[in-house]
Amino acid sequence: MTMTFISILNNIKSVPNGGLWAWLQVLGSFFLFFNTWGIVNTFGTYQTFYEVGRLSSSTPSDISWIGSLQATSLMLVGSLTGPVYDAGYVRSLVAVGTFFVVFGQMMLSLSTTYYQVLLSQAICVGFGTGCLFIPCVAVLSTYFSTRIATAVGLAAAGSSIGGVIYPIVFYRLQPVIGFAWATRVIGFIMLGTLAISNAVLKVRVLPAGRRKFLELAAWKEVPYTFFVLGTFVGFLGLYTPFFYIQTYAIQTGIASPHLGFYLLAILNAASTFGRVIPNFIADRLGPFNVIIPCTFATGLLCLCLIAAKSIASVIVIAALYGFFSGTFVSLPATIFVYITKNRGMIGTRMGMGFAVTAIGILVGTPISGTILAASGFRYVWVFGGIMTVLAAMSMSVSRVSKGGWKLKAVV
Repeated sequence: MTMTFISILNNIKSVPNGGLWAWLQVLGSFFLFFNTWGIVNTFGTYQTFYEVGRLSSSTPSDISWIGSLQATSLMLVGSLTGPVYDAGYVRSLVAVGTFFVVFGQMMLSLSTTYYQVLLSQAICVGFGTGCLFIPCVAVLSTYFSTRIATAVGLAAAGSSIGGVIYPIVFYRLQPVIGFAWATRVIGFIMLGTLAISNAVLKVRVLPAGRRKFLELAAWKEVPYTFFVLGTFVGFLGLYTPFFYIQTYAIQTGIASPHLGFYLLAILNAASTFGRVIPNFIADRLGPFNVIIPCTFATGLLCLCLIAAKSIASVIVIAALYGFFSGTFVSLPATIFVYITKNRGMIGTRMGMGFAVTAIGILVGTPISGTILAASGFRYVWVFGGIMTVLAAMSMSVSRVSKGGWKLKAVV
């Protein structure tokens, strides 16, 4: 009976690839992305606000630790919850994640010192997003196979839309009703949108029995190892523009504070299309064939910020960077599914990969902050660009190992 169940799980012909419940899972996952990566994508606005506001006595690197710890908690806790998901506690994960995200946001509204902001925004909200992260994609993998990249892309668009809506809400409300109530309003939006996810998410099948927390054999597979290495190196530099492009434009006089604020919104808005369109193409050309050139382009665009001295050039680069970087967040989960033969091990393999990736997210933006304090923005963009290009090179090794040297191969 167990072998029959596993056969059904691994048989992609049994996956519905559509229908009401399948698309409701996309909707539920959309709002999970909205309140996980969407929150992470918002931190650039808080970075700018804290530098000139209540945390002005802290260095940019110190402040960036808040955002990087939040993103790291998302990935690290997500890696620990992979086996919990596989054990069948999906609804419990989403419910617990919802509580901590909303509770942390409300506690942030009361925070006035660095350590209070760190505990509420980085640790509490970060823990909640970590509980929500694995269900974002793992649930979809039980409803979609041939259209998995499209489904994940539509869901992942929630992270970009969240990264547009939350900064605008904060920017517009904070001067009018103050930091505390602007933060609470965002908390209520989180509660309302996550209620939808709690209502509709439903796993179609689960792995039979309990499994190991780790699958060490995965590290012997070249495609898996070099892909995880690529995501680790890429996340060292990927969020550098997300955290610092506003500060760069405002402090260098390229843009006014009002216009500079909207750079992050422009970047995240463009990222919405970058998470849907490339994923749609990936279903036809293969996920590796899409993520690798997009990652190369992302690194080159970060390097182009070195020469960006006008508001027009910064806006164009921000929009293009948002579009191409979108694939780096939306496609990795699809690739983990793609390179995992046993679909019952998807949760564990994602968790292992994201645990390594979390280290890159943790130290990446603080390194950028340290470089900024020591050498200025020029070398911040050099660091971010080079790390992202190296990520594309590592993923290329993974792609060749998986599908060979033929450029026309669907990999």
